[in-house]
Amino acid sequence: MTDTPSGPPPAPKIDATRPHQARIWNYWVGGKDHYPIDRQVGEEIVEAFPGIIDVARHSRAFLRRVVSYLAAEAGIRQFLDIGTGLPTHGNTHEVAQRVAPECRVVYVDNDPLVLVHAQALLVGGREGATAYVDADVRDPGAILAGAAGTLDLTRPVGLILLGVMGNVADDDEAGSIVRRLVDALPPGSHLALNDGTDVVHGPSRREAMRIYAERGGSPYAVRTPERIARFFDGLELLEPGVVSVSRWRPECGSFGVPPEVDAFCGLGRKG
Repeated sequence: MTDTPSGPPPAPKIDATRPHQARIWNYWVGGKDHYPIDRQVGEEIVEAFPGIIDVARHSRAFLRRVVSYLAAEAGIRQFLDIGTGLPTHGNTHEVAQRVAPECRVVYVDNDPLVLVHAQALLVGGREGATAYVDADVRDPGAILAGAAGTLDLTRPVGLILLGVMGNVADDDEAGSIVRRLVDALPPGSHLALNDGTDVVHGPSRREAMRIYAERGGSPYAVRTPERIARFFDGLELLEPGVVSVSRWRPECGSFGVPPEVDAFCGLGRKG
């Protein structure tokens, strides 16, 4: 069974004069859903911090690898993907349902443009289900209530939080949000999380953030790997631990292990 939205989606309130994080990210990974302001600011950021392209692409590749692991090796059949961003290739439901067509996936975002595109493009296979929740990461109660319409929260869930917790600058608040989400899930659930850092290319990364904020973008807080590791407190942190997204179980080619990029990640299991 496939869950599809009923009726036309609401018209989004889009400000095409200000840069938008999801649209810029979409531009960097080769998507088509962006405006001239996003491309302009995106290029300014790339000029200051060329490594941001590698951050974007390796973060997307980490999503594909971790979802594939969860579906194929950990036996997870339900996914809660918070901070979805604009759809592109290799979305969570595509990766999961390729392994197990019965997988059920709930996407969560609070951006109207993201939700409209998700409703149009993020359609699951016949055996599984795909649903969408309009909620902010700061409201875990609303997220869990919305997800419960599609997911059985008494069975293990793969909780995906990629690049979203940087929108919550305070560590205590961010940690509380993650704990509340994880506490609502049963044993056997997994937390996959990554966040931006400035430990690999610090000065250029910080200059890129300055440009984005100066041009009207929303603030985004980077964290050290040690601070990112605290999100996994109380969970079994699976190998290789908290590492750069490029080095989490990489598919190494003829050039060996890829270099580190300024986004670190991990996967934890709830016992």
